[in-house]
Amino acid sequence: METHEGVCGVAERQVQMPEGAAFKIGLFADLHFGEDAWTEWGPRQDLNSINVMNSVLQHENPDLVIYLGDVITANNIMIANASLYWDQAISPVRNRGIPWVSVFGNHDDAAFQWPLEWFSPPGIPPIHCPQTTTSYSGDDECSFKGTGRLELMSNDMKHNGSFSSYGPRNLWPSVSNYVIQVSSPHYPPSPVAFLYFLDSGGGSYPELISNDQVKWFRQKAEEINPDSRVPEIVFWHIPSTAYKVVAPKFDIRKPCVGSINKESVAAQEVETGIMDLLLNRTSVKAIFVGHNHGLDWCCPYNKLWLCYARHTGYGGYGDWPRGARILQINETPFSLHSWIRMEDGQVHSEVIL
Repeated sequence: METHEGVCGVAERQVQMPEGAAFKIGLFADLHFGEDAWTEWGPRQDLNSINVMNSVLQHENPDLVIYLGDVITANNIMIANASLYWDQAISPVRNRGIPWVSVFGNHDDAAFQWPLEWFSPPGIPPIHCPQTTTSYSGDDECSFKGTGRLELMSNDMKHNGSFSSYGPRNLWPSVSNYVIQVSSPHYPPSPVAFLYFLDSGGGSYPELISNDQVKWFRQKAEEINPDSRVPEIVFWHIPSTAYKVVAPKFDIRKPCVGSINKESVAAQEVETGIMDLLLNRTSVKAIFVGHNHGLDWCCPYNKLWLCYARHTGYGGYGDWPRGARILQINETPFSLHSWIRMEDGQVHSEVIL
């Protein structure tokens, strides 16, 4: 990985394709670490989620991992520093030295929700705050104030291997808006693809991609990809309303590809122009989201593909088998190949995007 500052036509963050091989990305979506942390069930699910990630990483050995939102269930976390759970979630990738990036979901900085059962017999259960297991030097005592997006991102970014970013300050409270360039292995390196990451809101503010984010995307794309020559791939957490348009009615049938279609699309609250912008850019090839645990399909939408990841974590609702979507970028000729790798090692839902 390299970083470049202020170079015209070059993204500030770059990752290089391996020589003579494709570039592989693993998507970990909806891990929900810290859910029901005061129960025996909660910590057990976190361990199960680590097992899923370890299995996928062992089988796929990706060049980059994307944490696609809802890394933690902040509304269940009562310690002052929720980054302790975030660190657990990224540990399988860190331990292998695999670079990663993160984008926020609606649960990552949600306010603590007091369980109603705590206010009836037998009352509030004994709360055992975890010991500090990271280099974070702050307070790890019990708290119900929550940990904001900026704090969570600051903790993520301090680790070697993280290529996450706050994004422009003028977009706050929306955090995690940035772009990474996938570069060729040849010298001088040229862009093979641009990966855009957008914060789709939720938690501490409404579920949407704002008009300011749309303007930022347009300006950034015109700066680094003015002729739309380089393919662009976009990642955020909560699906746009366009996903409702292409969603399979019952069974998943061609041209859609996937294995589970068990719920309705839970889309953003409002559209402010992001889909119009992406549809008008010939370089945009696909959008990837999480959020809906019971959906894992990819469907074409005009000239691009709308894809779900796969519910990776044992936290969160649903008992469907866990796994992760894999995305492979090939340089010459350029192509996008995707499939889903399950916890048990099986592969399904292969598609050329």
